[in-house]
Amino acid sequence: MRHSSRRLLTSALLVLAAGAGLGVAPSAALATGVTATVDVNSQLKIRAKPSLASPIKGTLRDGQRITVACTVTGQNVRGKLRTTAVWARLGNGYYVSDSYLRTAKRAPSCGSAPVGDKVKAKPRETGTTPQYVAGKVRSKDGAVNVRTTPSSQGVPVRKVPNGGTLQLVCSVPGPTVRGTVRTTNQWDRLTDGRYISHAYVVSAALKVCAGAPDTAPVTPTVSQSEFISAAVPGAQLGWRQFGVPPSVTIAQAVLESGWGRSGLASVDKNYFGIKCQGGSFGTIANGCHVYPTTECDKAGKCFPTSDAFRTYATMADSFRDHGYFLKVNKRYTPAFAYTRDANNFIWQVWKAGYATDPNYYTKVTGIMAAHNLYQYDTWK
Repeated sequence: MRHSSRRLLTSALLVLAAGAGLGVAPSAALATGVTATVDVNSQLKIRAKPSLASPIKGTLRDGQRITVACTVTGQNVRGKLRTTAVWARLGNGYYVSDSYLRTAKRAPSCGSAPVGDKVKAKPRETGTTPQYVAGKVRSKDGAVNVRTTPSSQGVPVRKVPNGGTLQLVCSVPGPTVRGTVRTTNQWDRLTDGRYISHAYVVSAALKVCAGAPDTAPVTPTVSQSEFISAAVPGAQLGWRQFGVPPSVTIAQAVLESGWGRSGLASVDKNYFGIKCQGGSFGTIANGCHVYPTTECDKAGKCFPTSDAFRTYATMADSFRDHGYFLKVNKRYTPAFAYTRDANNFIWQVWKAGYATDPNYYTKVTGIMAAHNLYQYDTWK
């Protein structure tokens, strides 16, 4: 329910990227650059590559002055100042989106981006009308996620309900998904550059997208038992503070974050997709991360927008905030009559409208039973 001061570089030929951490010298060709000022509501995350899916290497604060060595083309980002696919390369070889930078003059181009840095552009258009194949979502599992990359680990940017129409451009391979229509590793690229699993799509045949496919962010491999062990302390603390059974919290985190492999979980330690409201992230989260999204009205007209998701310092903080979220939202009040009855608790939460998936209750309780999560309900 969705970024720390950097490296102090000391030589005159090094580029200042602020704060603390490791310093890496740029090449001689990039030793000079353009001074920029960060303009962001919270913190600006520094990435290993010019993409929001790339690993975080540090953060910059609002008002911080940095030196941009050069610029490359990467993922299109809607930021505080502008919407742009331009990314600034710092002297240590990492990147920040130009959508949050103020400069007196334009930084020079880096030339060809390093191998693996390029992010696919939106499909080529003929005149002003993009070429696409019409598709329709068919799902018995509720609304289907549209993601930033062709993988269930990609950040979800919007949902398409059963019967919803799509504009498909081409297809790429990715992780296999078992859906309502078929089981397949095909992912369909939409006209806005996002992806949806073909397992839930009915359409004519699609051409294969030109070039190598985008890749999902690389996340450390964590076993299911390791994930559960890491989750228990925060889930139990959340129960003691707010009354949500630990087994429920852990199972929901498993389901909603894909065992911690979702973009929100791996990047922002947000395991439940909790959003910032009006720029506020409450007392437990440590900030907001704005992701560009696309929304569609009932007439099927789509438009670009953005959503801010809460970021956390630890997994435990995300779990505690999940408990607080349920506790303070009055629609979930009936569930708290069952703080020592995990199955009834999640039934009341689902019945109050927590998830649109008609099988959500069955999925959560299935995870609870399969992994004996009830053993962590500390009142027993």
